[in-house]
Amino acid sequence: MPISQDQNNQIIIFDTTLRDGEQSPGFSMNTNDKIHMAQRLSHLGVDVMEAGFPIASPDDWNAVHEISKIIKGTVIAGLARSSEKDITAAASAIKPAERGRIHTFIATSDLHMKHKLKKSRDEVIDMIGESVSMARGYTDDVEWSAEDASRSDADFLCFAVDTAIKAGATTINLPDTVGYAEPDDYAEMFVSVMNRVPNADRVVFSAHCHNDRGMAVANSLAAVKIGVRQVEGTINGIGERAGNAAIEEVVMAMASRPDKYPFQNNVVTSEFMKASQCLEDITGIGVQPNKAIVGANAFAHEAGIHQDGMLKNRMTYEIMTPESVGADGSSLVIGKHSGRAAVASKLKSLGFYGVNKRDLGAVFNDIIRAADQNKSVPDDMIHTIAVQHLRAG
Repeated sequence: MPISQDQNNQIIIFDTTLRDGEQSPGFSMNTNDKIHMAQRLSHLGVDVMEAGFPIASPDDWNAVHEISKIIKGTVIAGLARSSEKDITAAASAIKPAERGRIHTFIATSDLHMKHKLKKSRDEVIDMIGESVSMARGYTDDVEWSAEDASRSDADFLCFAVDTAIKAGATTINLPDTVGYAEPDDYAEMFVSVMNRVPNADRVVFSAHCHNDRGMAVANSLAAVKIGVRQVEGTINGIGERAGNAAIEEVVMAMASRPDKYPFQNNVVTSEFMKASQCLEDITGIGVQPNKAIVGANAFAHEAGIHQDGMLKNRMTYEIMTPESVGADGSSLVIGKHSGRAAVASKLKSLGFYGVNKRDLGAVFNDIIRAADQNKSVPDDMIHTIAVQHLRAG
């Protein structure tokens, strides 16, 4: 059965790390890799897991098939173009799943139809009806996507969505395929379609945003605000070109601002760090230190003013706890921007108690000189400096 949700507040989280994410250069995964990542995504609690593009290769078909057998409690989706071979391959791959979804798509922008598909609008409409109807013959959970929706003619997009709904689609995805949209116009596109297409209230609308201009998360959240109830994205924001909306950023944006996003989802946020690290281990590609939510510096503080605030009340500079996303905790990095309060706290943690102001000043000055040469000062160096001036307590 297709996923249903309270249209007022339940957000379906659709993870495409194993499909759209895996398509990005350097992130290819074999069957074993995908199974390992799928198990981690299952622990995370995503509602839908797009496990691959079955027609793409025998290994991709096998990965989707094996994940469909192993993973329970999650909808397993297989991607398919609007062709019989693609749809039958996806159907056979997801067949063992407790709940399987076929996700079929075709481009609806004039640019894509003319230059990529070389099809007329009428031909594309026929393909939408035929492909969705065919997919419904295999499963009652069918998602249809209008590739390049954000650059599609509004009237034609409505016609295409209407065709997909009449053919049996249960989820309608309107992607910002190339990161062209901005939050206002992406939201307005959904409002237009929802208001103009008959029976739009009978399907789940989905947002799928790419990050070419750094707006994937903002666009996804804008869509949620106006009634979209499925968000598609990836762990660490991996994906074609500049990537997809990062699932961890979308979910934590909603979790940290319930006043703006009074919605619910099934994600276990404390599993984010494990999911991120699992993906890094599989692909060998880490996230940048300043990556939101899961980066090494996401809960690290070096500036003295920030460190002083953190020592008094960590809510002064952290709007979420590291524990809420599965991180070990906050860290005060001792560097050239650190203040005396942070150094005093570090000395105490290393066993130096009751340090007077004069001795603290001497240690602090040596640490700052070391930081000028080393960017940051590790604990063993701090300890060495401290013993030159103090006696461990």
